[in-house]
Amino acid sequence: MATTDDGARTTFLKEVKNAVTPHASLLVLGVLGLMIAFITSYTGAFHHPKPADVPFGVVAPAQVSEQLVGKLDRLSGSPLDPRAVPSERAARQQLADRTIDGALIVGPRGRPDRLLVAGGGGASLAQAVELVVRAAEKAEHRTVRTVDVTPAARGDSRSLSSFYLVVGWCVGGYLCAAILAISAGARPSNGHRAVIRLAALALYAIVAGLAGAIIVGPVLGALPGTFFGLWGLGALIVFAVGATTLACQALLGIIGIGLAILLIVILGNPSAGGAYPYPLLPPFWRAIGPALPPGAGTWAARSLAYFHGRAVTGPLLVLSAWAVGGTLITLALSIFRKKGETPS
Repeated sequence: MATTDDGARTTFLKEVKNAVTPHASLLVLGVLGLMIAFITSYTGAFHHPKPADVPFGVVAPAQVSEQLVGKLDRLSGSPLDPRAVPSERAARQQLADRTIDGALIVGPRGRPDRLLVAGGGGASLAQAVELVVRAAEKAEHRTVRTVDVTPAARGDSRSLSSFYLVVGWCVGGYLCAAILAISAGARPSNGHRAVIRLAALALYAIVAGLAGAIIVGPVLGALPGTFFGLWGLGALIVFAVGATTLACQALLGIIGIGLAILLIVILGNPSAGGAYPYPLLPPFWRAIGPALPPGAGTWAARSLAYFHGRAVTGPLLVLSAWAVGGTLITLALSIFRKKGETPS
């Protein structure tokens, strides 16, 4: 009876080892780590949004301008980063250029002040600025009227369509790259295969960019702005994310998929300035957001949709750097891989 029990126990342990190999166990632990990082990153970024050092213009008579800027600068928690602006026209221009996120126009005696905001740049940020300014005006026994000089489109609730569009492009980019890379092995086997995969990714990126632009434009009417501009942006985002994923997989094999998810999904999405624009995010996420593809893409998409393409040079350079860097790393690791490595 004991021999039978020992044999059953041995058979069961063999089945467990066959079902969950040591390699699979390590991957499961990696997935657990990514899950914990996901919860930490999203909760850390979104659990307590509050404005901090929001670029803010003040248009007021010379005799009160400096005093008013000082009062706004000393507000508890430093929600605003105020600076004097010479005229309402200049304030509107700076809002259009995305150098400030709001402006207070002090009215003549007996008339209410006006707060200029740009809802297309992020509804949550415009509302946060309005709450801060209204509280400050109430303390001074003044009234303020809010004017949205760049409102979100009717089909773009809370100006989130740009963010969701970019997230979709990012998902398409790393999933396409992952499929191309693991279809015949986790590592590119040689330079020729890497070039073919990159070319296939480029073709896919063009189609994906076109599909996204059609959906948010002619189909749903969610975003205004230039159709061809969004198409080109989408193609660049998809290729940048895909090339980065191929580079991660060339470097680390299947574990590279996890690294790509960490960069794009876990760190990139909550820091993209979508649901909460940069001035509402904690310092860490605010710092990394503009340097990652989701953040650069979201900023550029909103600029194309609502700000006539202004302030897109930096984000486009960021996306181009990810695209070029991912391509070069993929090719280098594929061409100069160690001799004797078994081709995939």
